[in-house]
Amino acid sequence: MIPQIPNERVPEVEVDAIFTDRWSPRAFSDEPLSEEQIATLFEAARWAPSCFNDQPWHFRYAVSSDDRARFSEALVEKNQQWAQHAPMLVFVLARKHFSKSEKPNRHAVFDAGAAWMSLALQARRLGLYAHGMAGFSVNKAAEVLNVSLDEYEIMAAVAVGRRDDPSKLSDDQRANEKPNGRKPSAEVAGEGSF
Repeated sequence: MIPQIPNERVPEVEVDAIFTDRWSPRAFSDEPLSEEQIATLFEAARWAPSCFNDQPWHFRYAVSSDDRARFSEALVEKNQQWAQHAPMLVFVLARKHFSKSEKPNRHAVFDAGAAWMSLALQARRLGLYAHGMAGFSVNKAAEVLNVSLDEYEIMAAVAVGRRDDPSKLSDDQRANEKPNGRKPSAEVAGEGSF
């Protein structure tokens, strides 16, 4: 039985619960995702907005045990410990240049972030969780994915799956297995100039 975690993240003003319900657990069940679930996640990401509609994001994902093990090699050890149980590992990439002009696209990472958030919110709609990770080796990820770092920025790794009992986690990971709070709105948004 997976313990229920109270969502103590109370918004300052009313927002849709999908925003406050989204968080990044580490305890994942290895129950496979269906092909339909996987397709739905990437379909949601496909509809994210982008500069000049260039859609510079690209997701490379692994669901077979061999591919997941290969993708895991790029993760830092602490992330390997828990992410190995997730039924899907993903790398989020942003193409550095516009596809039509080949000019640098300084908005690519912003757009890839929007696509990742779309995937994360769709995961919650499906009863799944998506945990984004910065803890990975960019060079190892490029090697595993066989991708050029001149062409793509590898933004993040993501574990996707169903929550599982946190007892399978190490003590320090288990202590952090709950949603994080957020800074007050006044610290992240303000009217006019700084």
